[in-house]
Parts: sequence; structure tokens; C-alpha cells
Amino acid sequence: MSKVLVYIADGMEEVECLAVVDMLRRGGVEVQMAAVNGKTEVTGAHQIRVGADCAIGDSDPDSADLLFLPGGMPGTTHLRESEAVCGALKKAAADGRRLAAICAAPSVLGELGLLEGKKATCYPGFEDRLLGAVYCHDGVVTDGNITTARGVGFAVDLGLELLRLLKGEKLAGEIKAAIQHPEE
Repeated sequence: MSKVLVYIADGMEEVECLAVVDMLRRGGVEVQMAAVNGKTEVTGAHQIRVGADCAIGDSDPDSADLLFLPGGMPGTTHLRESEAVCGALKKAAADGRRLAAICAAPSVLGELGLLEGKKATCYPGFEDRLLGAVYCHDGVVTDGNITTARGVGFAVDLGLELLRLLKGEKLAGEIKAAIQHPEE
């Protein structure tokens, strides 16, 4: 079974987080949401309270096949300020495990030097923080072990792409059809 660890922070974009988590769980992926504020609840950018599965100290990033960062502000800032998050991202990248980020959050990967030579996308205005990346305007971009997405409008697409990467094209297609996602 695939396992995904989602780091959630106060000020995150709620839909970016929950749409991805929903798509993955529909596909049978084990998903754990860990709050970086040390509690078991965060308040999103639009004042929606979201329950975490655990506080960050109770998560095990080394057991995850993929680490995911939802965007939003100041959520992205909180992720970047977390030594535990940054350390886990660097270790996962060094191990060749998958990383994913959406909206402003790809900037965390860029500032950590994890996008060097990779195609990536982000929310407009954060391109200069994708240090070393080849910027693409696509909605969702996968290059090697890193997947990035532009923003909330691409959250379901990101979830389906991560499901495809973890569980295969067939299951991702079945989930896409079941949720009535438009065909290309």
C-alpha cells in the first residue's frame, strides 16, 4: 500500500489540501495529515478548521512514499519555517522518494534546492522562488520524483496525477470517471 504524508499549516488553502487527500483516499492510498503547528487542527486561509490525523512530531516521514505540501498564505511560510518539514523534504529527495506541492508551496522545494534542473510550476508571482527550475505554465507538472501544480483550480488534477503515479493509470482513470471529471 502507498503512503502519503501531507503537511498542513495554519493559513493553507483548504481545497488544495482536501481535494488531493480526497482523490488519494478514494484510490485506496493511506494518507496522513500532520499539523506543523504541533496541534491536531489548523485553520486555513479561509477560516475553515481542518482536523489533522496527528501533530508533526507524531508523524513518520521516512515511512511515506510521497510528501505533499498544500499552498496558500501564510501556510506556505509556516511550512518553510518548519525545520522538521524542510529536513523531511531534503531526506525524501535524497532517498529518491516523491515530493508534491501546489500553489505557493513549490517555492519551499525551490528554496531548498530540490527543483534544480526540473520542470515545475507554481502560483503566479512565486516563479522567482523556484530556484534552479525550468518554469512551466502547465497546471500540473511531473518531472522525475517531483510533481507541482499551479493553484486551487488544479487541485483535483494534482490528486489524480499523484494517484496515477502511486497506483497506476487504470485506477486514476476509474476515479476520474467516477467523480465526473471532464475528459481532455
